[in-house]
Amino acid sequence: MLPPSPYAAQLALIPLTQRSIEVAGGTTALWIYGPADAHTTIVMVHGFRGDHHGLEPIVAQLPGYRVVLPDLPGFGISTPLGVAHDIDGYSAWLTELVTTLTERAGEAEPPAQKPAGHLVILGHSFGSIIVSAAAAKGLSPDAVVLVNPIAAPALSGPRGILTRLAVFYYKMGAWLPTKPGFAWLRLGAVTRIMSVTMAKTRDKGLRRWIHSQHDQFFGAFSNRDVVLEAFEASVSNDVSEYAKKNTLPTLLVAADRDDITPVAAQERLVTLLPNAELVVLPGVGHLVHYERPAEAAAAIEAFLKKQEALR
Repeated sequence: MLPPSPYAAQLALIPLTQRSIEVAGGTTALWIYGPADAHTTIVMVHGFRGDHHGLEPIVAQLPGYRVVLPDLPGFGISTPLGVAHDIDGYSAWLTELVTTLTERAGEAEPPAQKPAGHLVILGHSFGSIIVSAAAAKGLSPDAVVLVNPIAAPALSGPRGILTRLAVFYYKMGAWLPTKPGFAWLRLGAVTRIMSVTMAKTRDKGLRRWIHSQHDQFFGAFSNRDVVLEAFEASVSNDVSEYAKKNTLPTLLVAADRDDITPVAAQERLVTLLPNAELVVLPGVGHLVHYERPAEAAAAIEAFLKKQEALR
């Protein structure tokens, strides 16, 4: 039996619809939470190897907002892009997705309702790079939120050796013939090692649920090309590359035990962004969305209220 989600009761109270739309040469699956007439819509972009389920704990803490949460192309049940799954491909997809959500608002039965009022784009981990690249290239929401942002090259992080092992793991997946290569990339033991390494909570029930989430959804990718291209993009790019061109109000929600990006890199990143602030959550690592969603949501709401007051 699967461990129960600690956030299930909260999430069940939020209205939900599911749609699919054609974007960037593929079909993107969308989960749309919250009231249709919400003043603020948040489009959320999840991280590498996950799908929309990963950010649902944060959604559960934001019942008054309308949240549009897609599966990244090639992951979950979204089909691959019509181009390479690199930062350029994914950032172009995000821009087209947001544009499509807006332009189809007049249809009788639109695949997703137009973002009402203010629009916020949120990215977690790999999603933080995608969102930052899109913002640097012209995507212009009212604000940006980056949770566990990749503030520096992954190979320079506090566990750079693990990143190098991951590079070997994915290269092996590409080298092997198709069938064993696909199986190699879905090895449950590797998923569990990753999950155990990143989880910092001492709550045994929460840890079991986190491991269950990774077991269920970390292998949901369309093919080897997608996951290999996306992995290469995730370790070859970081948010700092796009910082100076992102002039939008930006909130960084970081963690003091993040194995991917240390706090020092987050503190440097906030100085590179022209209009940003940093919140560091203590006692948590790269899984803020699983372990500390209430604190992340509180930081997001405080930031958005501040931006509202400045308008």
